[in-house]
Amino acid sequence: MRLSSRDRRFSLSLVAPSIFLLLLVGVFPLVYLLVVSFQGITMTELDTSFQGLRNFRMLFDDERLWQSLLHTVIFTAIALPLELVLGLAMAQLFIDKLPGRPVFVALLVLPVVVSPIVAGATWSLMFDQRFGPINEVISWMLGGETTILWTIKPDLVYPAILLAEIWQWTPFMFLLLLAALSAVDKSQLEAAAIDGAGWWRTFFRIVLPAIWPVMAIAILIRALDLFRLFDIVWALTKGGPGTMTETISIFAYVKGFQQFETSYTAAVALMIIVLLSVVVMAALKRVELTR
Repeated sequence: MRLSSRDRRFSLSLVAPSIFLLLLVGVFPLVYLLVVSFQGITMTELDTSFQGLRNFRMLFDDERLWQSLLHTVIFTAIALPLELVLGLAMAQLFIDKLPGRPVFVALLVLPVVVSPIVAGATWSLMFDQRFGPINEVISWMLGGETTILWTIKPDLVYPAILLAEIWQWTPFMFLLLLAALSAVDKSQLEAAAIDGAGWWRTFFRIVLPAIWPVMAIAILIRALDLFRLFDIVWALTKGGPGTMTETISIFAYVKGFQQFETSYTAAVALMIIVLLSVVVMAALKRVELTR
């Protein structure tokens, strides 16, 4: 049934406030960010005149920026596959009706509901070189006092951050993949078992294609979340030692809210938005092609 012009105008008037609010919240900050990125606002100078592409040219000469971007890519490239594999293994384990299954699942997902900054602070206490339980346990196992500087030594700081990150967000992958595995057609699995197909063959030929749409979205969500990694790293190392673990989010925070290079930070944020938009569109297009 087609609506009359009067009904259509009435319907639009009902949703207009919501649309306006969404545009105000979503579009206005982006437009303001774009405007500021072409200005010269700093802590000491409120220069709102047009500066051309000066801030964007500075991006290509900023070695610290590209190092922070590299650190972010390293964290993503290591944490994402581990979270995916561990989450899938846990989901495969709990797909069967085990005794006490709801209780175990509820306990496993607790890290996800903890604030990342609280999780980072907790792991910072656990990694403490004098009173942290991790060093205490290692000392007890080795039979003597052992002091390991988890968040200071360059060769240990990455494993420390990755351990905290994987601990918190593997349950997220576990929940999504458990739901996807629960929706797999059981008749196909039974037919494969009757035909004598092994576990690996069944998984790659039946289970993986069935859960791939959910898995792809889970990978995309976690990849975007890892790209803006901030809380755990800030709580553990604040980007140190030096700038060894500084992510792109920490770099932008330091530039914008500690050094107050407002316009340059806006250019950095705009670059990140464009980069992530391209990645998301490419990933979604690939997901559509594999359906």
